[in-house]
Amino acid sequence: MSEMTHDTRLALADDWLAAQRAAMETCLETLVNIDSNSYDKAGTDAVADAIAGWCEADGIAFERTPRENAGDILEARLPAATDGAGGHVLLMGHRDTVFPRGTVAERGYTRQGDLAYGPGVADMKAGLVLNLFVLRALKRAGGLPFAVHALFTADEEIGSLDGTAFIRAAAEGARAVFNAEPGRISGNVVTARKGGAAFRLEVSGRAAHSGVSHQDGASAIEALARKIVKLHALTDYASGVTTNVGVIEGGVSRNTVAPAASAQLDTRFVDNAQREALFQAIAAIVAEEEVPGTRATLTQTSGFLPLEPEMSAALFARYQVQAARLGFAVEGEFTGGCSDAGTTASLGVPTLCGTGPVGAKMHTDEEYCRLETCVPRAQAVAATILDLAAEVER
Repeated sequence: MSEMTHDTRLALADDWLAAQRAAMETCLETLVNIDSNSYDKAGTDAVADAIAGWCEADGIAFERTPRENAGDILEARLPAATDGAGGHVLLMGHRDTVFPRGTVAERGYTRQGDLAYGPGVADMKAGLVLNLFVLRALKRAGGLPFAVHALFTADEEIGSLDGTAFIRAAAEGARAVFNAEPGRISGNVVTARKGGAAFRLEVSGRAAHSGVSHQDGASAIEALARKIVKLHALTDYASGVTTNVGVIEGGVSRNTVAPAASAQLDTRFVDNAQREALFQAIAAIVAEEEVPGTRATLTQTSGFLPLEPEMSAALFARYQVQAARLGFAVEGEFTGGCSDAGTTASLGVPTLCGTGPVGAKMHTDEEYCRLETCVPRAQAVAATILDLAAEVER
């Protein structure tokens, strides 16, 4: 194990990162100027190419797992100095954005003063850059008693359908996870998040001429409408549970009793107990025959588990101390948005989210990142990891 003291390591990491603002912005500009929609495998893989190239140039080992129908999985690793401690630290981030191919050509990376603009600049290409530079800083700070890994997935914006299995594998046995989603506009990190799940509801009925033989039909649209009313009634703002049917389709013509209809349902919940109760209630509504002769089926199309506050509390306390040492105040914040942090927290791994640079207006043309937050927030993550290392070595 390295003979460096904790204070020496901390100073090395702080000082090196303090000089990296321009380099971080250069990397951010490179990533933002690559279209990488969740369904654009070539684009998300091009982002992986850039990150892998930077890792290779800095002597950081990485493993790339090819995926046929999704962006490749990339994991970079700093090994432990010894085999004794175990329990690695995991940095997480997703390479995909919500913006379609061609967005960069219309409005690529730009900067106005301290604000950087462009597709995915905050959500979450700035977070990818932060994680990369934290790895580079820790490499320079000397060997730690545990390994540090960074996982770069490619489908978070559509529910991590492919990435979740890799996130679970990467988090197995970890002592802490830092998910570099954008810091809140308040400057806070995220210590609790709602979970969420998306469903497709399909209803089949029986067609009939609505004038000649209306009584022979079974309207899938009517059955779906009745279910939607019941599904929306599950919303409980006081407890934080919400349901929303945001898309409906169905029918053949105005004068045909609809033989088929479908809807897309979004759900949000604060904890896993709510999730189980909500799923049971939804299943009961779907199973009920609203209109004789109709039948409904439900398919879950994506899902995130919640980040419950107890899974971030101790890690946030460490982070908060390091932020204060670096000169910025930070609090924990709850958000209704979902992220991969819920997956790792559900495994019992202490998890902190929103550790990336501060940004706002995500998923819009006005999305921005505050460049002045890149260095201090990278320093805070690196310092928190070093604090965990110091505890192991004591």
